[in-house]
Amino acid sequence: MRFMRFEKDGHVGIAVDAGHGWHARLDDDAAFPGDVGLIAMLAPGNRDVLVEHLHKGAAVDMDHVRFLPPCARPGKIVCLGLNYRDHAREFDSPPPKYPTLFGRFASSLIGHGAPLVRPRVSDKFDYEGELVLVIGRSGRHITQQDALDHVFGYGVFNDASIRDYQLRTTQWTMGKNFDGTGAFGPWLVTADELPPGAAGLALETRLNGEVVQQASTSDMIFDVAQTIAIVSEAMTLDAGDMIVMGTPSGVGYARKPPLYMKPGDVCEVSIERIATLRNTVVQEA
Repeated sequence: MRFMRFEKDGHVGIAVDAGHGWHARLDDDAAFPGDVGLIAMLAPGNRDVLVEHLHKGAAVDMDHVRFLPPCARPGKIVCLGLNYRDHAREFDSPPPKYPTLFGRFASSLIGHGAPLVRPRVSDKFDYEGELVLVIGRSGRHITQQDALDHVFGYGVFNDASIRDYQLRTTQWTMGKNFDGTGAFGPWLVTADELPPGAAGLALETRLNGEVVQQASTSDMIFDVAQTIAIVSEAMTLDAGDMIVMGTPSGVGYARKPPLYMKPGDVCEVSIERIATLRNTVVQEA
């Protein structure tokens, strides 16, 4: 099953595709769920009722909507850095023995088709194709054995980074949170539609049609279950929270010469069986 959030004619919509095409309800509907993250918070029985309600809504013409990030207001966006061995090496770093974790904020998120914004203060605007998961059941001190039961669904993320700001200090927060840099979408695929932990899926990033990153989600150092278990040692993971699982090698910063995104470029991130996320780069005014 797939869930999507969109805007059309001034109204926000939530759509579901349960195998029979996209159907949606708009924000003028009394039972409008508001956000895919809120759907993730529902108990399974209540979720089934809502899905049935959405599926009885109007069909969605995908060519005439503006895609929005599926989750608009996640309580937490936890990101992993250096989670592929080849990517750690291209940053001249040994593979981490403990995950490199940092936060993103919802204010940086954009949807599929929205412009990635290269800021006026830097031209070192880099791509990072990544798998993202959304938590569906809250928990603390979650075991690896139980971790995948806490996942609602998976999507595609471009953790676009302002490299000079990211690397000015050991804390990456600034370079990872410029407005208009966290591309997320076009939809979420529920966990039951994919292999456990979304393992073994091909991930590919293309810049202007040229393949710049290519890996399998099985190449991650810390997989989904390990990551959930580790993060939940410190904090309660709430339904609707997001975890962005890190990028493989091939980023622009590590190339010689560096390959950074510039206005007019088109960046696409594809993950097998999930979706292709496509964004054009624009310059901040």
